Amino acid sequence: MRLNSLKPAPGSRRNAKRVGRGAATGNGKTCGRGMKGQHSRSGGYHKVGFEGGQMPLQRRLPKVGFHSMHGHLRVEVRLHELALVEGDMASLETLKKARLIPKRTERAKIIASGTLSKAITVKGIAVTAGARQAIETAGGSVE
Repeated sequence: MRLNSLKPAPGSRRNAKRVGRGAATGNGKTCGRGMKGQHSRSGGYHKVGFEGGQMPLQRRLPKVGFHSMHGHLRVEVRLHELALVEGDMASLETLKKARLIPKRTERAKIIASGTLSKAITVKGIAVTAGARQAIETAGGSVE
């Protein structure tokens, strides 16, 4: 096999339409473009979704929704969930080990929701003001 002998598979390529070769071909004179109008002229086109000047569908419908690029990297942890952490230390790694947050999480924040029953030391995790107060009243600390 040589590079000059390579050919596409039979039937995979259509032959080009030969236009302007007489009336008998069916593509003579106007070359299948019709008589007049934007499409009959060279350079005549319109953008995708153009509706002849009518307000296009994508502009008539309201904008909805929002997808955060960072939403799957940041997680909130509730106070009462800290009871599931083994030991008295809570860090990003221990929260992942306890399956409280997904493995791909980069940042976590403890929020004041529920009650904390044991003393726990929080390290390297953001904490809200109410959660900090609840951790410290339970005998723990935030580093």
